[in-house]
Amino acid sequence: MQAQVRIAEGTGSVQSQGQFRSHAGPQPHPKFYGDNTFQIALNKRADAYFARTGLRRRDCAGMYAKTALLLAATVAAYVALVFFTTSWWVGVPLAVVLGLCMAGIGMNVQHDGSHQAYSSWGWVNKLMSLTLELIGGSSYIWHYQHGVLHHTWVNVAGHDSDIDVGIFGRLSPHQRRRSFHRFQHLYMWPLYGLMAVRWHLFADFYDVIVGKVGGHPIPRPRGWDLVVFVLGKVYFFAVAFVVPMMFHPWWVVLAFYGIVTVVVGVVLSVVFQLAHAVDSAEFVVADEETNRIENAWAIHQAESTVDFARQSKMAAFLLGGLNYQVEHHLFPRICHVHFPALSKEVEATCKEFGVRYNDHGSFWQGVASHYRWLREMGRPEVVPRGVPAAG
Repeated sequence: MQAQVRIAEGTGSVQSQGQFRSHAGPQPHPKFYGDNTFQIALNKRADAYFARTGLRRRDCAGMYAKTALLLAATVAAYVALVFFTTSWWVGVPLAVVLGLCMAGIGMNVQHDGSHQAYSSWGWVNKLMSLTLELIGGSSYIWHYQHGVLHHTWVNVAGHDSDIDVGIFGRLSPHQRRRSFHRFQHLYMWPLYGLMAVRWHLFADFYDVIVGKVGGHPIPRPRGWDLVVFVLGKVYFFAVAFVVPMMFHPWWVVLAFYGIVTVVVGVVLSVVFQLAHAVDSAEFVVADEETNRIENAWAIHQAESTVDFARQSKMAAFLLGGLNYQVEHHLFPRICHVHFPALSKEVEATCKEFGVRYNDHGSFWQGVASHYRWLREMGRPEVVPRGVPAAG
């Protein structure tokens, strides 16, 4: 399946064979342009759902119970691995379980907290977002990288930092293709395992020092934000390295750190990629003259994201509703426990307005779609629709 690639009218700057829209240095963020009646209709349907059911948008009992379960499982796996394990054949499965629990915290607890979807109380959302520090990330950087840049300009190259993996891969047809990208459908999968390591050891520190995320300036943390950033890193390095080395040789600690973080990186990366870097999602660039995207924000969000495994209650529970990515992008401040029900309302509204609703029936269909997309983006002959081939 060919990806849905849309070039706003008036452009013509995106071409294959190494010719691409330049994003050297920060670019002014594009503006969305279009009728917002689709978004109004969506909000009305969501309001009607909550009025009809009497459910809360946030502060859901199930979410609090899931949080307690994930945190307890994470602590139990860590304690068992560090203080009681003496053999590799017990340690390796425990390290995998710990990695899965940490990824679960990231997808469920911190994700809803950072989007203010966990609670109607600001301090509760802040506390839940700080669970990212528990798994080695930075809630401060995450806010700008994911909450601002990704959620506003999803799949817009040069503005959505979540689809920018540097020279290592090409996830958008509007990014430069390099010769070795022809193999990215093979080598990107193991590279996903390094995502968490990159957070822990380099990326967060670099972003704070330079005051940029994805080439776009952000305010450097000050005051309590800086204190939280520093203490979060000190805490993680202590629990990841210092404490374990008091009981185990350093090389053993590094080996098991590698297992845990690879699991975290692969799970988080793959779940994200299935929702955006697939051959059914739309990728756009703005008009060069007006710096405008010829679509309303809500329509762009719907057509640039993809659901998967909507029928699986287990997937929705374990992945924090991230398999309902369309609903999450349209309602980022609603707790993910509501997404299965809201997806029916969103799909009906999309059908009513003629907006494409993207859905992969299963997790493995999503994996296959991402594989195809990586392979397609690595081929030299790929030309975005509406753009003449170089020559």
